Amino acid sequence: MPTRTTGRLERSTVGGEEIAAFIPLALPPADPPLALTSALVDRLRAAEQSLVRLELAGEMVPSLDWFIYAFVRKEAVVSSQIEGTQATLVDLLAFEAQEDATATDEKAAPNADVEEVCNYLDALVYSRAELADPRGLPLSMRLLNEAHRRLMRGVRGAEKQPGEVRRSQNWIGGSRPGNAMYVPPPPHALGALLSAFEKYLHGEDAQHPLVRAGLLHVQFETIHPYLDGNGRIGRLLVTLLLEHWKLLTKPLLYLSLFFKRHRDDYYRRLDAVRVDGDWEGWIDFFLDGVATIANEAVAAARELFALVAEDRARVLSTDKVSIGSLRLLELLPRHPIVSVASATKLLDTTKPTAIRAVELLVDAGVLVESTGKKRDRSFAYRAYLDRLKVGTELTRPRK
Repeated sequence: MPTRTTGRLERSTVGGEEIAAFIPLALPPADPPLALTSALVDRLRAAEQSLVRLELAGEMVPSLDWFIYAFVRKEAVVSSQIEGTQATLVDLLAFEAQEDATATDEKAAPNADVEEVCNYLDALVYSRAELADPRGLPLSMRLLNEAHRRLMRGVRGAEKQPGEVRRSQNWIGGSRPGNAMYVPPPPHALGALLSAFEKYLHGEDAQHPLVRAGLLHVQFETIHPYLDGNGRIGRLLVTLLLEHWKLLTKPLLYLSLFFKRHRDDYYRRLDAVRVDGDWEGWIDFFLDGVATIANEAVAAARELFALVAEDRARVLSTDKVSIGSLRLLELLPRHPIVSVASATKLLDTTKPTAIRAVELLVDAGVLVESTGKKRDRSFAYRAYLDRLKVGTELTRPRK
């Protein structure tokens, strides 16, 4: 590993304690420059090929909307879980099923954890819409600030300047800056740091865009420009960069799952960049994550499509098959938890027709009653959910 300096410490006093805030050097790494060894080049090639396969898998399935819907929600849930949110993918889908069944003016608010995930979805949808609009905001701190505003709206941290770069010192780990694991740059340094961040984002660089995305993620996490929500925006940044640089045309990569799965190594690699200048170690880890999750996403897309095709054939072979049951089956990948009320709305039909459609899919083994109640029952596309929710379960018990 090359030895390099990646920043400097600035000492000051906060709350009567002396702290040492880290101020990173601008990208790209220098003195020495980033060294892509033959092993790293192989890792980069494997990651790039995996993204190509993922893009092709998205183009070959009959309904790309299924997978965008599913994978975006998976990323939103897992990225939020890394920050301590206690909501699962099933929690999110169950809330959305309630929304499907409720009149617009009667919608109930989600619980706090699910609301954080919904906010992440809102931030992602907003950001992608802006980037797709010729008159929208470009990929910039202005765009990330607006995404942050949506991320923090009405949830924990909502009082911590949503949508604004912080004006006070923050820290990571520990109960105060004096015993923190890491102290990001002081507020007075943020203007210059973020200006250099944007300059690298929009400048020319000989490095592959995947490598640049990895560098920018670490730099954003190191600058830590907000009082809260930095991790989620930093991971959202990677998703946006992959589309911005046309490595993917849709948000099909849920990279947060790799970071969650290797959480300790993730934080260790970030620290190694700041302390030891080990950019190469981070890039190796990052590219491994891209290849691993892209390959898993391809396998998941194939399995989910095969499952739906098999269930369609089984429903078609039943004596009581109806247009309503087939239409509901086609809607299940985007609404894998339904009730009679939501099925009535989704099918735009009468309640008796919706009941018959649900019952036929239950009899065919597609839907499973998931509440155990006699009234207000919900039905889950269990086999589909079991495959989709892999990796989104809570690793610690709910509080």
